[in-house]
Amino acid sequence: MQDNHIVKTTDFLIIGSGIAGLSLALGLSHHGRVTLVTKKTPADSNTNLAQGGIATVWDAGDDFSLHVEDTLRVGGGLCHRDVVEEVVREGPERVRDLLTLGVPFTVGEDGKLALGLEGGHSRNRIVRCDDLTGRAVEATLLSAVADEPNVEMLDYHMAVDLITARHLEIPAPDGVYGAYVLDSQTGEVMAIRSRRTVLATGGAGKVYRYTTNPDIATGDGVAMAYRAGARIANLEFVQFHPTCLFHPDVKAFLLSEAMRGEGGKLLRHDGARFMPAYDDRAELAPRDIVARAIDAEMKRHGDECVYLDMTHLDRGALEKRFPNIYQRVRELGIDMSCDPIPVVPATHYFCGGVDVDLDGKTSVANLFAVGEVSHTGLHGANRLASNSLLEALVFARRAFHAIRDTTEPAGPPRALPWDKQGTDEAPSAVILEHDWDEARRVMWDYVGIVRSDQRLRIARERMLALENTVHALYWNSRVTQDLVELRNIILVGRLIVACARSRRESRGLHFTESYPHSAATLARDTVIEPGRGPQL
Repeated sequence: MQDNHIVKTTDFLIIGSGIAGLSLALGLSHHGRVTLVTKKTPADSNTNLAQGGIATVWDAGDDFSLHVEDTLRVGGGLCHRDVVEEVVREGPERVRDLLTLGVPFTVGEDGKLALGLEGGHSRNRIVRCDDLTGRAVEATLLSAVADEPNVEMLDYHMAVDLITARHLEIPAPDGVYGAYVLDSQTGEVMAIRSRRTVLATGGAGKVYRYTTNPDIATGDGVAMAYRAGARIANLEFVQFHPTCLFHPDVKAFLLSEAMRGEGGKLLRHDGARFMPAYDDRAELAPRDIVARAIDAEMKRHGDECVYLDMTHLDRGALEKRFPNIYQRVRELGIDMSCDPIPVVPATHYFCGGVDVDLDGKTSVANLFAVGEVSHTGLHGANRLASNSLLEALVFARRAFHAIRDTTEPAGPPRALPWDKQGTDEAPSAVILEHDWDEARRVMWDYVGIVRSDQRLRIARERMLALENTVHALYWNSRVTQDLVELRNIILVGRLIVACARSRRESRGLHFTESYPHSAATLARDTVIEPGRGPQL
């Protein structure tokens, strides 16, 4: 029997503390009580690791139509034009919001915002804070949210599952009414009921063995939304960042797209440049092309990595333009002004996710999704560099207006407390570690940069076997963060495989040797609904 003190009520529940979740919390704080749940500290997010910047039309030599066309071209025919046009049009205003909050964007000698160039863009339009844009934006938003008395921040808390109608004490319409949330420090699970629930949980890079993402990126939002009945779309489009530092002493460390925008060249071990042979845009080709080219060169020559050469810039220029990156690799004995940097591709960003409309509404009542966890239609089959933070800002604002304008005065029905009877035993660490490692290896080896029908079939079989093991473990063990994350990783992996198996062509980030060309008849989203759509 559970104690009633672990049933909590709020107006707005936001799960995740990146740029999308914090921006939304800041707006909603003036319209009710906001509870913001974050798995570790509030700064642990993909936003905090974003180096490049925010793509937006800012200069007189640029215009909205150019940014729209760049996005559509990179998106491989799957971008939703109405979404692209709306996001691009709102971009400058969202950047002004950040300037008003005090985000220290880099300015040039003329006193104007410095605008960088990245792969796939036809103009310099990336506003940045040197090479630590995400960290600067995150810090500014956290400071602003901390000053709002209506925002309660629950750090070291993890959402386990969404509260739906079946979890309520009295009958209610189908929808989401909050979430069950685990206090990772005490092991207790509380029911937080809310009028509106927002998933802002970020991506799922930890589904793969190698990733630029932080440890928290385990696909929790997608998994919870699917279990609650929400529609999921386009998870086959996983973006592998071409240039992740390859070094035995560190976890994956991102080397910004902007480095190639500043003239960086990719080299083989023998010092030969190879990108011009793959695309006329060479190192400034979109990420899917560059990542596949690196993968092909490594396999062709049996090399563990390739090299990013920045030696055309002197030490002073590198320290000024990329201070964080320069210092980090210098600590590892690499002087960017003299030495090429060893790099490999790594899982970076998910273009698909929980399917939403232009206001961030999911297919389930009372549930919204913003940021990387969502599929908005902006990115299509491949994300244009630095459109991710832009998307998060725009959709957080649009979701704010939708939530503010539709919130009814009555509170949600009472949720049943979490039932933990018969689950006192902790899950075996050995089983968790083994299954965690196997799942991520399966996804990397069989559902990576290059796929095939055979690899995807094997991946489905192995992930299903893992899911059966973890399902039994989950229902018969005490809930822990590691167990919940493993459960989510396996489900998201299976959703990725299902989407990939159903797309019998190569398009954007999804490349399969079984169908190496695109098919005009398949220029549509891959949509999965619980109980419908592609078979898991």
